[in-house]
Amino acid sequence: MDGLRIQRGAAPLLVSFPHTGTEIPPEIEARLLSPWRARIDADWWVDRLYDFARDLGATTVRTTISRSVIDVNRDPSGASLYPGQATTALCPTTTFDGDPLYAAGAEPDDIEITRRRRQWFEPYHAAVAAELARLKADHGRVVLYDAHAIRSRVPRLFDGELPQFNIGTNSGASCATALTAAVEAACDVAGASRATDGRFKGGWTTRHYGQPRTGVHAIQMELACRGYMDEPAGPPTPDAWPTHFSEGRAAALRATLTDVLKACLAFAVS
Repeated sequence: MDGLRIQRGAAPLLVSFPHTGTEIPPEIEARLLSPWRARIDADWWVDRLYDFARDLGATTVRTTISRSVIDVNRDPSGASLYPGQATTALCPTTTFDGDPLYAAGAEPDDIEITRRRRQWFEPYHAAVAAELARLKADHGRVVLYDAHAIRSRVPRLFDGELPQFNIGTNSGASCATALTAAVEAACDVAGASRATDGRFKGGWTTRHYGQPRTGVHAIQMELACRGYMDEPAGPPTPDAWPTHFSEGRAAALRATLTDVLKACLAFAVS
């Protein structure tokens, strides 16, 4: 179970999917309080939503491993990306809602965390780094687009309803302002709510690889799930989450995201 799925393209755009995986090794799943709970916070169907990216010539890198096993979008040192705010760890022990994943005493210790990091985190980022190097060698400038989605309401993480489009640039440090403006403009045409560097400023992937001076521009997109799937009115339950991918609901969002990725490509070749 290596978890890596790579589709190589020739365009100067890499789309990464760090949280769409739902695979949990049996020896880990056996220690969980609830396998359903361990998958609740996946970025459900996001890789399907962006299935058009390869038609644009983008390279995609995805892990099939659940973020509850190891979150490849967290700082490998274990340092919090959002000090003072609720979040989850490199090897999470709770859900976004704060519910425990393991029985007391069954949580992964430092030795196990190191093993998981070597088995899944490091190969994932070795692949991302290698693909970025390949594309940069061909084009000189490349965009890394980190694709995410989350439930519209997660009271432990943020107040109220999340905007439809949440752009993260590490407060402007991970990419040129021209790229941010182009992505914002593509989103705003849709007329849906949008925030830039609000609650989500970009995870470790965006912050680590986004080095505009070297020609690598990284930007994160955190979507509210309501744009492409039905969301229950209350807290998620096993019989009501996840809901199915809605092609009808996703059509308009996918059209906007196509324009977003085209804007990334136009910036990369400008």
